[in-house]
Amino acid sequence: MSSRGRLIALEGVDGCGKSTQAVLLADAIGAVSTAEPGATTLGATLRRLALDPGLPAITDRAEALLMAADRAQHVAEVIGPALDEGRWVVTERFSGSTLAYQGYGRGLDLQELARLVSWASGGITPDLTVLLDVGSSVARGRLDSDRADRLERLDAGFHERVRTGYRELAHADPDTWVVLDGSGEVGAVAQQLLAAVSARLGPLPKRDR
Repeated sequence: MSSRGRLIALEGVDGCGKSTQAVLLADAIGAVSTAEPGATTLGATLRRLALDPGLPAITDRAEALLMAADRAQHVAEVIGPALDEGRWVVTERFSGSTLAYQGYGRGLDLQELARLVSWASGGITPDLTVLLDVGSSVARGRLDSDRADRLERLDAGFHERVRTGYRELAHADPDTWVVLDGSGEVGAVAQQLLAAVSARLGPLPKRDR
């Protein structure tokens, strides 16, 4: 039986470059590339319910529960099986997003959210969480306002609270978090990311070519 794989989560405010860097990292090391919310058939529906600005507004607690349901399905269908097969997985967003967005951003109780996150993920936690940190003004400048989802459309104060939350989460858990400046050129950030993952997790899997 193969040894268990590793889980790497990329986190940060909307517009920090997570999507691009997650794909580049996964490709570089031959890992499974995935994202939250919406990586499964159920998740796609949950994502729409939580983020589509054209749908009726939902409460903050309902939003947190929809994200938790998405993660539970994501772990069951994608992340868990891949890890069990010995594959490495790179996910854009995981547990840190719930704490940053619904906790620091929305103001929900962090301890309650942490219990919800642990339950929804079946206790699976990232081997490494990488925070791509960029200033809120830079991040928001990268977003397409015409295609912004419900969270992306919230005011600058919300996004600044989310950024502060991410930085506090990383500061509180330096053993499993690393912070990188995400404001640089894409290739340069990708090199820094690969180096950080290698430094923290040791030898990386080789990509099949």
